Amino acid sequence: MSQFVTTAFVQQYSTNIAMLLQQQGSRLRGAVMEHGFVGKAATVVEQFGAVTPVKNLARHSDTPLISTPQDRRWVYPTDYDWADLIDSQDKLRMLIDPTGPYTQAGVMAMGRAMDDEIINGFFGTNNTGENGTTAVTFPSGQIVAANVGASANTGLNVAKLRAAKKLLMQAEVDIDNDQLFVAITAQQHDNLLNEVQAISLDYTDRPVLVEGRIRSFMGFNFIHSERIPGGPSYAGSISTGGLYYVPCWAKSGLALGMWNDVQASVDKRPDKRNSWQVYVTATVGACRTEEKRCVQINCA
Repeated sequence: MSQFVTTAFVQQYSTNIAMLLQQQGSRLRGAVMEHGFVGKAATVVEQFGAVTPVKNLARHSDTPLISTPQDRRWVYPTDYDWADLIDSQDKLRMLIDPTGPYTQAGVMAMGRAMDDEIINGFFGTNNTGENGTTAVTFPSGQIVAANVGASANTGLNVAKLRAAKKLLMQAEVDIDNDQLFVAITAQQHDNLLNEVQAISLDYTDRPVLVEGRIRSFMGFNFIHSERIPGGPSYAGSISTGGLYYVPCWAKSGLALGMWNDVQASVDKRPDKRNSWQVYVTATVGACRTEEKRCVQINCA
């Protein structure tokens, strides 16, 4: 049973519900490719590389056979669940039915866990090969250094966004049709507010700053997340050395595998003196579909 439920007893003279400040669900899910899977692992994409034709310089010559590079990208499921108990006696002492807010809290927590999987899939080791036995780490060539655009390590700036855009374009990412995203904390957003090019109409034909917030610039859509490496809510194990690792990607470059979407239930537990149990579960996994569709921007 939650040890905090007594704070909502009738003697508090309130029927209002206030969820404490928190990220309310997933913010990154809509910015990645989503696939449904079953089994202990799944192939998220079959990868085919570029080929080069040969010139036909002689009549009736042999047909050239040119092998097409092929690979597989694998994604693995992670199970999440959460539960809390509410005594029947507690419900009698309350002016509200707490099962609704508890369910809401659990569903929001699952959304955050989904974002953590996407972030870990972006920065972590991915697996390729026929059976997923080849480990692929994030390539150093897809990292924008922390000192780009300055003489020392600095925050997010226009120069870094230009460098990231250049890497994506050099890799032939279809930037005209593929949505581009950057996940930033409040710190990077504040950095951009100091960039004249990011907020001035002298450099763009439409307003970038709307009600004090930059939502898009240079073709990038910004998503606020404090859960990226270096952010105050980061839940992974990557050591950033005091930097922020800002993920930048084309939507086609990240995949979310959905084995079991978020499900919630409220059931009576006879083994707990008929207490009500609020239970939420999900099974998800994430990975890059291709390294050159992703860029890591290091920021001070």
